Amino acid sequence: MKSATTNKITEMLDVDFKEDDSIWLTNSLTLRKVIGVLGMFLPLLLYVFLYVDSGVKYPLESISHYYYTRVSSIFVVILSMLALFLIIYKGKEPVDFFTSLTAGIFALCVVFFPTGNITNACCDAAAPYSVTKLNESAFREGFHYVSAGIFLVCLAYMSLFLFTKSDKAPSKRGDKKITRNHIYRTCGVLMIVAILVVFAGFLHLIPEPFYTSNHLTFWMETLAVECFGFSWLVKGETLFSDY
Repeated sequence: MKSATTNKITEMLDVDFKEDDSIWLTNSLTLRKVIGVLGMFLPLLLYVFLYVDSGVKYPLESISHYYYTRVSSIFVVILSMLALFLIIYKGKEPVDFFTSLTAGIFALCVVFFPTGNITNACCDAAAPYSVTKLNESAFREGFHYVSAGIFLVCLAYMSLFLFTKSDKAPSKRGDKKITRNHIYRTCGVLMIVAILVVFAGFLHLIPEPFYTSNHLTFWMETLAVECFGFSWLVKGETLFSDY
């Protein structure tokens, strides 16, 4: 039983023991699956662990604001892992590599240049879950927003234009490939919509009380990250594979 379970896990993770001097995470399909899982779990883990730790029942203003809470390690570790995996992802063509590389670099910038503070003081009575405070920096906050935007735009571009490519003519593509392309395009469009909603919120094109009270930044970021993760899972042939 133990041997069968071990074989099943190693097969699922595509771990090859034939070469004892090789490392595990070299297969592109496995890398895509890991990126997809990490992306989809990020918002959920942040919300659940902050609720367990501090009893916060509502989402914070944005995913980035979890950096200032007790669950900052989850935010930093997962986003950094995503960034590094995106940086080492090669794809089939130079455009795949450079787009993924750009996304990975700016994902690291999101970590290196945190967003604005939650409160003006640590452990403020109004927000006791805030345990970190940084010096105010307009540059840091502005660069954070730019980095997050470029990160998500790159991922949307990959879903819309890179994942949908094929060596076969459209008329010769199988049903599964056609279904996957529908998923990629849907995920890419939803990511662009989410980015535009956040941008509209910053420009106050959406009434601020409505935007803030409904935590639209958090939910739009979550929508974008979930779509990103799902598209990478599909690209990793976890779903709708041809075999």
